[in-house]
Amino acid sequence: MDDETLLGRMKQDDSAAYRLLVERHVDRAYAIALRVLGNQADAEDVAQECLVKVWTHRHGWQDGKAKFSTWLYRVVVNRCIDLRRRPTNDCLDDVPEPMDDEADSVTTIHRGQVYGKLSDAMGRLPEQQRLALTLSYFDDLGNSEIAEIMQTTVSAVESLLKRGRQALRDKLRRSERDVRLALAE
Repeated sequence: MDDETLLGRMKQDDSAAYRLLVERHVDRAYAIALRVLGNQADAEDVAQECLVKVWTHRHGWQDGKAKFSTWLYRVVVNRCIDLRRRPTNDCLDDVPEPMDDEADSVTTIHRGQVYGKLSDAMGRLPEQQRLALTLSYFDDLGNSEIAEIMQTTVSAVESLLKRGRQALRDKLRRSERDVRLALAE
């Protein structure tokens, strides 16, 4: 059963249709929020909040206006942007867990440092560039889908991706060899 059919059933207060829709999209909504926010607890909150919004606004859904998944991911991204703009208080729960790879400790430490440099460089990008790169590379979305989610044009997304990649290259130039080796492993 497709999303449009489920949305139609939800308008008739069918909670089973809502559960199916949530099961279908919760993992992707959470993954996008986690990549944008970098915090599991906040990502869980955003995904849950956005999926609750689907139920509470079910009667206002307009068929054919937008693909449901694109609308949902746009809502998730917008909520993440709102959260990132809010002042934060770092807490112990936000400290990443140590990696538990099968690789030896030297490789693990090296890989962690490289990913840390990449994450730091991504964090210093302008918000729109970081978001476009995240949706493209980590969530494997196409430029037209990214444009819908970011409420912009495909050419603007292409420009954001190009500028974002160039900015990352500039920021990582000294560490480029290490980054390539770590990502190839």
